[in-house]
Amino acid sequence: MGTSVNRRDFLKTVGWTTGLLTLPEYETVLQAVTSKVPDDRPNILWLIAEDLSPDLACYGNPLVKTPNIDNLAGEGARYTNAFTTSPVCSPSRSAFMTGMYQTSIGAHQHRSHRYDNYTLPEPVKLITDYFRQAGYFTCNCAGLSWQKPGKTDFNFKVEKPYDGTDWMQRKAGQPFYAQINFPETHRPFKKDPDNPIDENKVELPPYYPDHPVARRDWANYLECIQVLDKKVGEALDRLEEDGLADNTIVFFFGDNGRPHVRCKQFLYEGGIRVPLIIRWPGHIKQGTIVDDLVSAIDFGPTSLKLAGIEPPNYMQGRISLGPETQKRDFVIAARDRCDGTVDRIRCVRTNRFKYIRNYFPNRPYTQFNLYKKHDYPVWSLLEVLFIEGKLTPQQELFMACIRPEEELYDLQSDPYELNNLSSDPKHQETLKMLRDILDKWVEDTADQGGVPEDPQIGVIADKDVQKYYDTQQKERGLSLNASPAEYLKFWQKTLFPACPKENVEKK
Repeated sequence: MGTSVNRRDFLKTVGWTTGLLTLPEYETVLQAVTSKVPDDRPNILWLIAEDLSPDLACYGNPLVKTPNIDNLAGEGARYTNAFTTSPVCSPSRSAFMTGMYQTSIGAHQHRSHRYDNYTLPEPVKLITDYFRQAGYFTCNCAGLSWQKPGKTDFNFKVEKPYDGTDWMQRKAGQPFYAQINFPETHRPFKKDPDNPIDENKVELPPYYPDHPVARRDWANYLECIQVLDKKVGEALDRLEEDGLADNTIVFFFGDNGRPHVRCKQFLYEGGIRVPLIIRWPGHIKQGTIVDDLVSAIDFGPTSLKLAGIEPPNYMQGRISLGPETQKRDFVIAARDRCDGTVDRIRCVRTNRFKYIRNYFPNRPYTQFNLYKKHDYPVWSLLEVLFIEGKLTPQQELFMACIRPEEELYDLQSDPYELNNLSSDPKHQETLKMLRDILDKWVEDTADQGGVPEDPQIGVIADKDVQKYYDTQQKERGLSLNASPAEYLKFWQKTLFPACPKENVEKK
């Protein structure tokens, strides 16, 4: 992986702190936010769903039943262009919990906290530190297990990110910032027995083969969304029962996009576009629809501002709600190492166009990734159908042995991002504009994606991957060198346990 570079030393070397608060200024900020404020300040509640794209009924999906989330949208604002800064959880969460791009603070490699003791560079703090300094109680709950801490998954070490797990643990009258983390839409999927979805009615994107395995897998994901909706409804009911709903600003969003082959871990729309719904009784008109571009790093500074806490100047996130809203002309997202798969991809997304830069164009999209291999049925399906020559040209794009250095898509005419316009003479001006935006962003934010990780991290990660791989293969009755066809047979049995193999293939 190259020469080891300490991430904190790198920040100092590139002078990244230029333009940030100095330590004395930082202390002044903390003193300012601890000043006395009215006790009727609003509570802030973040409902965070794992691996969720805007595949809800209120976003136009006709198959899913999401009455609770739909009602939440009807009572507040539904955002149509909200994006995370990463297509995988730990970098994304590291970003929206600090208001900083994960690439600026050395938190861009997925789950790097497993291998080192990296801490945030000064003056960067979690947003919970600012809430706490302002007198807020902070808590994080795992689903509806009110005594169990919820998911953090930050790519850095923190001693005390939250005060507790339940807003009822706070002092009487104390305002709170709370998170409830819902894992329902993360693989492995758990189906909804109350409202099963017919896989034959599923509308697959054109980059997916129309096959029973693909249809059933997608239907299972949609059923998980329905299970999620029930849990969200229970959480909102508890907020109401505790008499807190009228003075609580509720954010509902996904930590990254849907867990499908060309989505999670990639910078296409399916990986970074997420639902965002905000309800603020008496302040947001019911049924509002917002088409403005919003980045997840905006959620932190926006929540602080709505609570009467001035966000520190160093934060890269913007205020996206209220009289001081700062609209975006574009959003940026980044993908780096995911598990043991080394990669570096960046994108710029405007209202109409998406520009993607592949820093490792000599590597295929499908370079080995244990998580994808072991949890995504369509990964094996694509491999088998590619070998058999049964994929359409649109489906073959993802199976290419190399990638273009640049990709450009007109999302207005090509929402599935299949027609790369980077070499089209008609779009060279747009290409150059977005290329320049990304170049400037890389420089201005001191993007650390080009700095090699400690080689030892790769050694440890590879050992972990191999151990897990060997165990999983044995549990599934597969050989260590199982072919894509063997994997596909496994998935056919798993997804259709009561169907003979020949019926699955003909279904």
